[in-house]
Amino acid sequence: MPFEMNYGNDYRYLPVTSVRNGNAEEVLPDLSYLTVQIVNVCFVGFPEKGEWVLVDTGMPGSADLIIKEAENRFGSHTRPKGIVLTHGHFDHVGAVIEIIEHWNVPVYAHEMEMPFLTGRQGYPPPDPSVEGGLVAKMSFVFPNQPIQLGAAVKALPPDGTIPVLPEWRWILTDGHTPGHISLFRDKDRTLLAGDAFVTVRQDSLYQVFAQEREISGPPRYFTTDWPAARRSVEALADLKPAVAITGHGLPMSGKELTDHLRTLVEQFDRIAIPDHGKYVQ
Repeated sequence: MPFEMNYGNDYRYLPVTSVRNGNAEEVLPDLSYLTVQIVNVCFVGFPEKGEWVLVDTGMPGSADLIIKEAENRFGSHTRPKGIVLTHGHFDHVGAVIEIIEHWNVPVYAHEMEMPFLTGRQGYPPPDPSVEGGLVAKMSFVFPNQPIQLGAAVKALPPDGTIPVLPEWRWILTDGHTPGHISLFRDKDRTLLAGDAFVTVRQDSLYQVFAQEREISGPPRYFTTDWPAARRSVEALADLKPAVAITGHGLPMSGKELTDHLRTLVEQFDRIAIPDHGKYVQ
């Protein structure tokens, strides 16, 4: 079955499609991230070894940028061992089809995300009525249709291991989506949080533009299970991460990360959960 992505032209009308396209920024010798418009993708692996993995694939239309940055970091004839998706929202899988057609590599995601990645089921629609800023109000244009990756996408093993990242493990951090995962490396307590929490108020257009750093809960307009989202943040805080790259916003580390994450856990209702919205209970 051919790959399919039925987003049409919806993504072209996002209010923030030209926020930022930068160069990849190194966080650790074997970890860098690239901001593609409003979302981050991660490159995991040492450049000199030529073995690496891509985590998430950014916005629709960003394949050429991601491939270029990968070649800049790992060499002109490089390709990843595989792709790991934190979840299947359009801004995290936007370029996955073009990338796997270019590199022919496997894709891994949680079993609970499979319906959204194999054409069987769409996500609940975004909620523009949710409390928040302009991005939240404009979220009605955000695609929620499934994509069709067919046999290219594989379910992650249930034991928490990641076939293409032996030093890392996946953690179910649902709430934002049913099968949302975060990636954690125990030896140096490095966290790739996806959208379990983010370091910018993603519903606010001003803060997305300014990239003002503050820990917030998952993007409000797409989060459908707030009790689960709270448990996920608590689980990640218990890991005491030393450095975190989130799906949106700038990386955070050290005492700043510890303090902000503790505050988010203690004041989750005030900071993360909107006062109103159709998914707020």
